[in-house]
Amino acid sequence: MPPWARISGADYADRALAIFAIAPKEIGGLWIRARAGPVMDRVVLWLRHALEIARVPPTTRDEDLFCSFDLGQALSSGTITPNAGLLDRSGTILMPMAERCPKRLAAHLGAAIDDGTHAVIALDEGFDGDELPPDALTERLGLFLDLSHQHNFAPSTTYAALTEARERVLTTTIGPDEITELVIVAAQLGISSLRAPLSAVAIAKAHAALLGRNRVESDDLIAAAQLAFGHLASMTPEASEQPPPPEMEAEAGDIGEDEMTSTGIPSDMIVEAALSALPRDVLQALADGRAARTIAAGSGSGAIRKGSSRGRPLPSRRGVPADGARIDTVATLRAALPWQKIRGRASPDEPLRFRKSDLHHRVYQERTDRLLIFTVDASGSQAMTRLAEAKGAVEILLAEAYARRDQVALVAFRGQTAELLLPPTRSLVQTKRRLSGLPGGGGTPLAAGLQEALSVALGAQAKGMSPTLVLMTDGRSNIALDGQANRAQADADAQRMARLIAERGIASLVVDTGLRVSKSLTELASTLGGDYIAMPRADARRLSAIVSDSLDS
Repeated sequence: MPPWARISGADYADRALAIFAIAPKEIGGLWIRARAGPVMDRVVLWLRHALEIARVPPTTRDEDLFCSFDLGQALSSGTITPNAGLLDRSGTILMPMAERCPKRLAAHLGAAIDDGTHAVIALDEGFDGDELPPDALTERLGLFLDLSHQHNFAPSTTYAALTEARERVLTTTIGPDEITELVIVAAQLGISSLRAPLSAVAIAKAHAALLGRNRVESDDLIAAAQLAFGHLASMTPEASEQPPPPEMEAEAGDIGEDEMTSTGIPSDMIVEAALSALPRDVLQALADGRAARTIAAGSGSGAIRKGSSRGRPLPSRRGVPADGARIDTVATLRAALPWQKIRGRASPDEPLRFRKSDLHHRVYQERTDRLLIFTVDASGSQAMTRLAEAKGAVEILLAEAYARRDQVALVAFRGQTAELLLPPTRSLVQTKRRLSGLPGGGGTPLAAGLQEALSVALGAQAKGMSPTLVLMTDGRSNIALDGQANRAQADADAQRMARLIAERGIASLVVDTGLRVSKSLTELASTLGGDYIAMPRADARRLSAIVSDSLDS
């Protein structure tokens, strides 16, 4: 490899996997973003042969992670039998579906990484930039690898080469100037955490060992910048560049020296290597996802949900505490005390006699994220007007969602089918781009629109969200689900889909955009169990205000 050369494509992926396998705990972890398929299977199989891996899915309970015991058995028998947890043994953890990792589990894994006892491989199978693993985990994963566009990739580094590199990396050295350069580059890219430069140092040493060297050189720094900084960069140096002070300007005879780092590498070369590590759209998607999670941290207005870790306290519940639940000591004692005299006859030697049935745990109440599914009639002569107002309302509601936990989706139906024009998102930029040009005209397949909206709502419910359907139409349905022009069948299909939506407990709001009140839409709203609003001359701001008021009431 010539000096300052950059790695790319399959070679980049192969190098990243090999470097992680050489020094996993020093690097911290590996974040792999790809959909489930043959490529992911080959990568996981290679990692399982290269490392000792324990699988930890997002549903893993605390008692499976740490040394634990059966509380009910301990109270009944008076003896504690500990069970070893997954984090009690040092090694590498593989987490599938890392985009669904709860914050509690991410905190535990992050602490294990910080302690240097474990490394984590996060398999991110998210659909878009909004679906990302928690920041508490990703900021500790020193390597990021995007395999979304690698359809035939397979790791090629041999296990013999890994064994040799693992022995060599123990004696591989890196100078203070090289470490300083990595810290400076991280600061120029807007990376404030020192974890990234520390991971970059480990990556540079592993890269040198993989290539048969015992000291870090210039191309090792380039590779480290590409592998460690690309997915964490939050700005480009041009955005933060300050003019140098007069006393630092180069003299006339020093032409070109100010363009070199103390290691002899051009000053902008390491930064460019880091920025070239990922396609710009991937970087933007990751940035949008991080911003969306920041927005979601505000107050919410979704459905009420009971949990065991946070929210408004509710009366304690009887039963063995589930994962993450806290024992209510006072309630447990209150339940056990009345039975002490009777239980003492059977167990006179026990000073305090507990039974499993005495256990009480705390319960909290919180609100879930809410998804507003705009289902818009894009048929007929007023289609463009309805779509324009729906588009404006979506953008207004998204702008207001910075203080809430709302996401927005848009379904349009026309002709014979319905189409999901905007998947669930919080990104205002993505929304404006996708809604820049919308089709209109044709028949009115209302049932197909409700069917598509139901599909989106069920997907949201599976992720723990609270979907709400906002239907905008004039009610003149004339296309049945089979695509045939049959008004009677179309109305029957729409009523059937409305019953399915109501049975799933999905909140709804019907906005009648016709010039006269539609009897069929009032009946549809009744079947949906939702509100009916007549709005023949709605504008985007009024529509968004009515939707917000109706859903918050």
